[in-house]
Amino acid sequence: MKVTKQSLPYRRGVLSMIEQKQQNNQLPAEIQITWNKLEALQHLKTAVFKKNFGFTCSYLFQLVFVLLFHHKNWFRLLESEKGDLFPGKDTVYRFLNHSGYAWRRYLTLLSCTTIDKVQALTSINRVSVFVVDDSMFERNRSKVVEMLSRFKDHATGCYYKGFRMLTLGWSDGHTFIPVDFSLLASLKSQINGMMEGIDKRTSGYKRRLEALLPAPEVIPAMIDRVIQSGMSASYVLMNSWFTHAPLIQAIRTRGLDVIGMVKADNKRYLVGQRRLSLQELYHTATPVRRKKKVFCVPFTQNCLRVSLSSWCLCATARIKSSGSLYCVRICLEAAH
Repeated sequence: MKVTKQSLPYRRGVLSMIEQKQQNNQLPAEIQITWNKLEALQHLKTAVFKKNFGFTCSYLFQLVFVLLFHHKNWFRLLESEKGDLFPGKDTVYRFLNHSGYAWRRYLTLLSCTTIDKVQALTSINRVSVFVVDDSMFERNRSKVVEMLSRFKDHATGCYYKGFRMLTLGWSDGHTFIPVDFSLLASLKSQINGMMEGIDKRTSGYKRRLEALLPAPEVIPAMIDRVIQSGMSASYVLMNSWFTHAPLIQAIRTRGLDVIGMVKADNKRYLVGQRRLSLQELYHTATPVRRKKKVFCVPFTQNCLRVSLSSWCLCATARIKSSGSLYCVRICLEAAH
């Protein structure tokens, strides 16, 4: 067939369609079915992931995602037999580091769709919770990572380079789904600063400013975002690092109860007319009928009913603050 100028636009269109089809077939069939149900690629468009030229965002995202199942990094993939068919590492790094892409928005959209699928499989009366936790995100071998900081691991007493990864998850008791996250740096022990020249209107710049905030100031904003996206829960679970009055009050104003661990410190709890420590409160509790190793004592901090097991103390509290009463559910760690 003789190629004419009139047939060139047609051939370009056909080649473009073939290339687009190849880019959309990067995932195995088993994963592709799940992605279609969760609308994973549609959420990329909703979160404004787009490029004007080159490989599409959906293609690059699928490639990075598939690497997890092949147990390979990008360097090993390029060294493979089909390495010439994939984009260079600079293309992938630019995609992952683009400050204009709303990765948090994408995670929230994907998690919301996943939760809807999970809730359809359980009872409508099932209790769900938001879980707040922070963990180590180590980068001990890194030297030039932006906003790299030095933290102490309180479990081992050793220091590490990296970040604190604050995670907000949703759970119904059997399933845990992360819905939001924030990598936190440190102003006092920061090794590298913020990169210059970032557009202050982008999501990336806002995330960098957020990384310098204390965790108790970040958590309420995280809860606001997931509630606005349509997720719901009855309680917020957290450990003793976060269970303090200001954060509890901020969560209560959003209509959620708090279940957390309380440190065995010098705080006193009002029981009748007596102010008791956590140790004294544990010994004051009386057994609850038909429940082994569960105790109950009514007291106020102001006006508090407590159920106490051998390991933890669950409480429903009404605390007076600024002239108004609000309910708090707290799990108090028993001091032995």
